[in-house]
Amino acid sequence: MIRPDTLVCDTLQIHALQQNPAYNYNRELMARQETLWDWLKMKFAEWLNDFLGNSVSVGVRNALLAFIGVLVVGLIVWFLYKYRPELFMRNSRDAKEEDNDENETIYGIDFDTEIAKALAASNYRQAVRYLYLKTLRRLSDAGRINWQPSKTPSQYVYEVQRDEFRQLTQHFLRVRYGNFEATRELYDEMLRLSKEGGGE
Repeated sequence: MIRPDTLVCDTLQIHALQQNPAYNYNRELMARQETLWDWLKMKFAEWLNDFLGNSVSVGVRNALLAFIGVLVVGLIVWFLYKYRPELFMRNSRDAKEEDNDENETIYGIDFDTEIAKALAASNYRQAVRYLYLKTLRRLSDAGRINWQPSKTPSQYVYEVQRDEFRQLTQHFLRVRYGNFEATRELYDEMLRLSKEGGGE
């Protein structure tokens, strides 16, 4: 019987070829391990060498690079401050409301008086806030919620489980934290939801 002619693999020779860098074709497919910062430093060094020659030391080059970086950041901040100054300022009305929230409670507040003041001043944002707190006070007094200063409005929605109260809470959250505009119509809608949801 004639045996078929087969190829024999020389594993030592294959291993030697795999170790030879001349046959490492994957190196061309590998991405460069250079960051944007490294690229900028290289371009800056090339520009500096073209401008001043090779006489500049690495320490001076790095100091100039740091100075230019600080200058660029300073220019960006100045540009933003000049054309968008509101990014650097706090709205005094929001700051006052945030200060009031530090000790926010549903007890010891005459909600009807505060709501009337807010409506008279057309401060519907504050009126919405007091209406929601008044609703929480009534639900707490009726034993329908366990009011705690650390609880979130969403936790009260789970306790009450009424669609009207859920909608009321959504309106409150949008105005309070989503910067939606509070209007008289929104306040009236929230008042209706408060009455239907058990707040009245």
